[in-house]
Amino acid sequence: MTSKVCESSADAVADVGDGATLAVGGFGLCGIPDLLIQAIAESRATNLEIFSNNCGVDDHGLGILLSLGRIRRVTASYVGENKEFARQYLAGELEVELTPQGTLAERLRAGGAGIPAFYTPAGVATPVSDGGIPWRYAPDGSVAIASPPKETRTFGDRRYVLEEAIRADFALVHARLGDTAGNLVFEKTAMNFNPLAAMAGRITIAQVETLVEPGDIDPGAVHLPGVFVQRVVHTGTQNKRIEKRTVRAEEGWI
Repeated sequence: MTSKVCESSADAVADVGDGATLAVGGFGLCGIPDLLIQAIAESRATNLEIFSNNCGVDDHGLGILLSLGRIRRVTASYVGENKEFARQYLAGELEVELTPQGTLAERLRAGGAGIPAFYTPAGVATPVSDGGIPWRYAPDGSVAIASPPKETRTFGDRRYVLEEAIRADFALVHARLGDTAGNLVFEKTAMNFNPLAAMAGRITIAQVETLVEPGDIDPGAVHLPGVFVQRVVHTGTQNKRIEKRTVRAEEGWI
């Protein structure tokens, strides 16, 4: 069996060029492919279009690419804790398509499954289906580009809106465990968008904490089969950031 392992993150993303579209796994800072993102930041790729639940934080994850001005457009469901994301969007420097979280997940999954579009009740009779959501602002604060209206249809006694699937040039994902054939196992909540993003990529690149040989992972434990993965990078275990820490004061403390 041919190994899909690349020697480094830089090698794995070397052909990510200007204008590439990227589906990126993770939720907040949980399960993000941070070293692959860093490798792209160290390359010259710019004018990127991102499909991801959110855009990291100001100094980590996709927030690094954002702060460098390398992202042209983002399709996401959540702005999150990234102040630079909000600033660029409101200043007209960044095009943003906000979409319901479940719809984004299904658009990614559908892209990997070869389904071009699907109907969903999420967003019917709102600007999601009717159009008019600002995608890009002008420098004076007016709306430069607004979302177009989408096709709706009634099934039974309920209306649904047509949403198009997502296919990206590349997908970047993070897995706890992977083998050299690309079979992946994700850790707990890192299961969120990683499998879906991986399915949507024409070329999917996985950074894995632990790398093993084919057959070492129980087939029943595989979360994403290697057929969806073209490149694997063994990155080892990294220090993982917490996006927002909240603690409860100990009883009796002021």
